[in-house]
Amino acid sequence: MSVIIRLSKRNGFTVPSKLQSVAYSLPSTPMPIQEDGMIGEFRVLRFIPKKLDDTRKKIERPKIPPPRTNEMATDQDWPSVWPGPRNFHPASVPLPVRMGYPKKNEAPPDKFANTELMKIPNFLHLTPPAIKRQCEALKQFCTEWPVGLEDDDKCEKHFPLEVITSDYCYSSPTIRDPLARIVSLRVKLSALELNEHAKDKLLRLLGPRYDPKSNIISIVTDRCPTRKQNLEYADYLLTAVYHEAWRVEPWEAEKQLVDMEYYDWDTNKSRETLVTIYSWPNKPPEDLNYDTIPHVTEYKVAVADLINTGEDQFSVNKYREAVKNLLHLKKDAVGN
Repeated sequence: MSVIIRLSKRNGFTVPSKLQSVAYSLPSTPMPIQEDGMIGEFRVLRFIPKKLDDTRKKIERPKIPPPRTNEMATDQDWPSVWPGPRNFHPASVPLPVRMGYPKKNEAPPDKFANTELMKIPNFLHLTPPAIKRQCEALKQFCTEWPVGLEDDDKCEKHFPLEVITSDYCYSSPTIRDPLARIVSLRVKLSALELNEHAKDKLLRLLGPRYDPKSNIISIVTDRCPTRKQNLEYADYLLTAVYHEAWRVEPWEAEKQLVDMEYYDWDTNKSRETLVTIYSWPNKPPEDLNYDTIPHVTEYKVAVADLINTGEDQFSVNKYREAVKNLLHLKKDAVGN
C-alpha cells in the first residue's frame, strides 16, 4: 500500500514532478496482544478493564476436635491434666467458669474465647491432691523438727529476730513488684542485753519505732532497690543503734540530777528519805541499801511511773496502793 502526499497551494493543486511518497508496509495479520497489554512497543488502551480470573487457592482447614472436657471422667487424676502453672485453657477445664462484664439481663461470658480468664493467673495446679503429692515428694529432702522448738515461745526465745517480707502475684509484663523490696525487721526489747543507761538511750534513738504496749522494736527499710539490700540495711541499722546505745560519752559523766531526761528513783532524794525513815532511830547505811525493806520495789516503780508518765487515775491509784503496802496500812484505814 502506498500513500501519496499532495502539495497544496493558494490557487490550486499542483502535482510535483517527483512524487514524494512514503510507503508503510503493514502485515497481513494483526500482532497479538501480550500479557502486559502491549502490542509491540505500544500500549493498548482499554476502556473497560478485563476481568481477571479468580484463581484463589482454597485453604482446607483441619476439623477441630470437640473439647476434651466432654471425654473427661469425674474421677480423673487432675494433677496429671494440669501439672504446673499455665494460662487458662477452656478445653481443659471441666468447670462452667464465667468471667467478664455481663450485658443487660445476660450472664457473664463463658470460658470459650474469654480473654479475661487468660489475663489473670490461676491456681488450678495447686489443688489439695497436687499439694499433698508434692509434699510427699519433698519429704525425702526434709529433716526432723529440732528438739526444743515445740511451741512459739521456745522458738521466740532461741530465734528472737523476725523478718517480714511480702510477695505479690498479679497480671503484669514483669514479676517484680516495687512493694516486694520492703523489709520489716522486728525484735523484742527484752531480747537485747541492755542496762538502764543503754535502754534509755536506745529508746530515744528509736523514737516511734518502739511500741511500748507489745515491747517490740520494728525497723522498716525500703530505700534500696532490692530486697536483699534492704535486709542488709535493716541489720546494719539495728547493729548500729545497739552499739551506739552502749556508748557512754564523756559529757554524760558531768550530768547532774536536774539534767536527767527522766526520773530515776535510785539516784533521787526519795531513796535516801525512805531508807532513813525505815532505819530510824539508827543511822541509815552508807550505800542506802533497801533490800530489807518490804514492798519497796512496788513503791519504787509506782513513783517512777507517776512522775515519768504523768498523773492519771491509774498511776495515782497505783501509787496509793504502794504507799499503803509500804506503811502496812489496812485498806479501810485510808479513805478514798
